This record gives sequence, C-alpha cells and structure tokens, in this order.
Amino acid sequence: MADPRRRGSRPGGRPPARKAAVDASRLAAYDVLKAVRVDGAYTNLVLPTVLRDAGLTGRDAAFVTELVSGTIRRQGTYDAIIRACLDRPRVEAKVLDALRLGAHQLLAMRVPTHAAISTSVDLVRARVGPGPAGFSNAVLRRVAEHDLDGWVRRLAPDPVRDPHGFATVAHAHPRWVVDALAESLASHGRAGELEQLLAADNAAPKVTLVARPGACDVSELEAAGGVATGRSPYAVELPGGDPSGITAVAEGRAGVQDEGSQLVALATAEALLDGPDAHWLDLCAGPGGKTALLSALAAQRGARVLANELQEHRAQLVRRGVRAVPDGMLGVVAGDGTRPAWEQGAFDRVLVDAPCSGLGALRRRPEARWRKSREDLTGLVPLQESLLRAALEALRPEGVVVYATCSPVVAETTGVVDAVLAAGDDARLERTQQLWPHVDGTDAMFLAVLRRT
Repeated sequence: MADPRRRGSRPGGRPPARKAAVDASRLAAYDVLKAVRVDGAYTNLVLPTVLRDAGLTGRDAAFVTELVSGTIRRQGTYDAIIRACLDRPRVEAKVLDALRLGAHQLLAMRVPTHAAISTSVDLVRARVGPGPAGFSNAVLRRVAEHDLDGWVRRLAPDPVRDPHGFATVAHAHPRWVVDALAESLASHGRAGELEQLLAADNAAPKVTLVARPGACDVSELEAAGGVATGRSPYAVELPGGDPSGITAVAEGRAGVQDEGSQLVALATAEALLDGPDAHWLDLCAGPGGKTALLSALAAQRGARVLANELQEHRAQLVRRGVRAVPDGMLGVVAGDGTRPAWEQGAFDRVLVDAPCSGLGALRRRPEARWRKSREDLTGLVPLQESLLRAALEALRPEGVVVYATCSPVVAETTGVVDAVLAAGDDARLERTQQLWPHVDGTDAMFLAVLRRT
C-alpha cells in the first residue's frame, strides 16, 4: 500500500487541493483592473508596465489590451448584467473585477464559453480564495445564457420612450454623459448621430504618431510601418506594434499624438496674423504633446514658445517632450496661468488647452466615464473662463488665441467662449471647430480662434 505521506497524497489518502492555474494574460488583465479601481490608475499608463513585468508581447499583449480596455469601457453594461445574475445584494469588489473580465470574454470576445468561465473561476480562486469560486462559476453561467444584444433587450429601457436610458445600457455611458453628448451633437446640427458617437467611444482607437517638423519627416515614420492620414500633414497611423520601438519616437523627434490634438496646434500656428510673430505662449502645456508640435512649427519661422504648466511634475514632462526641438522654445515654467508672471500684451499667439472633463477622449481613457460626474463641471467652467480671459490679456492687439478642450460638452466649449466674449469688448470670435470620433476619426476636440481687438 502506498504511503499516504508520500508526495501527491494527504493523510487518509485524500488528494491535495487543486491549485488554480491562471494564465499570465488574464492575471495581468486582472492586475490592471485592480490598479485602476484601487489606486486610481489610468489604463493607458499602467497597462504597459504590467505587460512588461509579466513578459507579455505580441498576441498575448494584444489580448490583454483588448480584455482590459473593453471590460472598462463596457463596465456599466456588464455590471447591470452581473446584477441581474446575482442571488445576493452585493459582491466583493475583487470578485467583481474577475466577473467583469469574464463577462467581456463571454459577450464581446471570441473566447469559447467554457474557457471564459473556467479561467475566470480560476482567477477568483487564485486572487480571492476558494470560497467565491463556486459562486463566480454560477454567475458566469447565467451571464452566458444570453448574448450581449439579448441582455440589452432585457435590461435597457424602451429605446423609443427613453432613448437616452436605452443608450446608457446599450453603449455603457453614464446617463449624464449621454445627455451631455446629445446636447452637444444637437448644438452642432448632428442630433441624429448619438448612437454613432457612443459606438465610436467604445471602439479601440488606432495609434497615431506625429512627425515633429524640422526634427522628423513623415517618410521616416512611413518607413517604420506608418500610414499617412491626409488630415494633419504630420500624422501617420500605426497598424500595430509598440511605437516606443520606433527610433524617432524614442529620440523625441516624433511622438504618439491624436490627430485632433495635432489639428489644435496647427490652428494655433496657422491663424492669420499681421505684424510681429515671434513670441508664442502655451498657457496650459502639460503633459507637452501640443507644446512639442507647436515649438517645432515656431522654430521653422523663427518664433519661440513659452510653455506654462501649473504643476512642476507636469512641467518636467513638458521639458522632456520638447527636448528634440530646443530652438523653438523660450522655456518651460511652472505657474498659475490665471495669475501670470509675464506682462500683458507680451505674446503674438496663445494656446489655451484648458483642463476639462476629457469626455472627448473616452475611447482612449476608458475609465474616465466612470470617474467623472456632472458636478465636476461646476469647478471646471469658472477655471476655463479665467484661463481664456488671461490668454486674451497676454495677447498684443490683433494677436490670436486658440481655446481648446478635449471635450464636446457645451458648457466647456461654446459656453465658455460666449461667456468671456459677453463680459468684454476686447476680443472677437473668428471661428470654431468641433471634431468627432465617428466623423473625423479623432478625439472630440473643440477649438475656437479668437482675436484681441
């Protein structure tokens, strides 16, 4: 008879408890969700670190990226589905993270049902403990009883009677965000495009690079696999791969930058201007992407940019970002843009890339929709108005300012511009532009060009 003390047995002949074998990709995805939930991390910042620490590349890294980003984007929908499958009022947050990952695999990825369920249960067993594993198995089996459209039909309000309520569930946007985006679309004559915009927010964006003029040519990025977009003359899209592996990006001569942000910098540089054109100001420069392009454009015509950023650590990011185009820089300073250290009328061009809700970049920052609230605008709008007034005061007569936000929300865009113009007679509005993910393939950037009179 075999000795029960030998390896593989327990006293009494019982087999050892099975250890959960969790694959590295799903473990990495779980760790990203935990960092986003517990530490307030940003997905696009924490994900590369987790992938690197786990040694995941290629298809494994792409799987984790889709699993994490898709899960967080559709979190509201998945939470509604999971609640419908519970036999208890609450579920532990650590378990909920694994259930969300399982729901995304079941409802939105090409993962076999048995694999999605078993790997999620193993994840719970490994990260939380054996107790909730059986519960998680039962919940996910209920989730698998319907596809995503079936669950939406069961849980969402009637799309005719309550279209915004339906969109909240179907497209996983908080109701206040749906209302705000619908208002903005209507104000731009696009009232019938809400479904397309929300769907675009849930689509993974392509990686767009910028070739900083004078430091890098678009042809160099094309040789590295990029494809010119034709909208910004400095933009190329990458079909895949890690942009940090491209030499020009590693050296700071090129960078990752959404095309909408590039168009804001171009609008600042290209606005018609009579008289001197030597001193430019980037009032809210951090983290420095627009500053780097603006300074490269300035250098080509003998102008120089002063970059101002409120927080010193973000000012350091700006300094690193402009290292490849020093000829276009007056310098980088840390200071309050509403209480400037420079003299009034000192600049020919000013860019105000104002702090905002960020609702124009939901496809790139999937966690943002669940962190923001309508009340956040209460503090943002007065700050935006103060920054725009300070920008106008920094301009010489007939100088131009571009006010920009990565948000289409009316209160933060045309509302701010209208309020500042109504409060004084020293500026006139020359044009506005609102970009849209579903129309332009960019973030929903807003810009307004104003001239000091």
